[in-house]
Amino acid sequence: MTSPQTTKPELSPNPSAHPLAPAAGGGAAGWEGRLFGALVLSAFVLYGVGSAFADQAVGLTLVMLNSVAVTVLGLVGFRLLRPENTRIGLGYLAARIAEAILLAGGVVVASGPTGSEADTTGYLLGMVALGLGSVPFCLALGSARWLPSFMARWGVLGYTLLAIGALTELATGRAVTVLFAIPGGLFEVALGCHLVWRGFRRH
Repeated sequence: MTSPQTTKPELSPNPSAHPLAPAAGGGAAGWEGRLFGALVLSAFVLYGVGSAFADQAVGLTLVMLNSVAVTVLGLVGFRLLRPENTRIGLGYLAARIAEAILLAGGVVVASGPTGSEADTTGYLLGMVALGLGSVPFCLALGSARWLPSFMARWGVLGYTLLAIGALTELATGRAVTVLFAIPGGLFEVALGCHLVWRGFRRH
């Protein structure tokens, strides 16, 4: 008499499994995507209001909080892309850190006794850094299907124009960045709302 053979269940391979990879369709990707979206939306208020009242303690506090939010955006973006494209993830993190330092540093220097235009220069340099780091980031999100393709292309266009506008203003002194920033600003509002609603999900 032969004993019944026991068969081990086969595990289906999961090529996307990675200890640092957000789970597709939920899990870490869900809550981190919602955090990312909320921080993108909050940055408008934090820097916009904070820079307007930079000569007061509350204004400087809001600007500093914006820099913290911007840095966290870089960390979340790096974590999302690390399993698939570490270089672009690192580039995005570096761009966000540079943006955070330039925005906060410019406002702090401008609020000093010299009353210089450091806040404007810091803002423009920060937008250049943001644009250069976000174009490949949006391309990678679209390629990995973390965003709908039309939204990824919108982001590429918006951030490209933002960087061009900021560089043009730095070179010529003409206040053109606000016009070039409109497509990117609308993209960030749409992106923030989309991610707060759905988080990062494979499309």
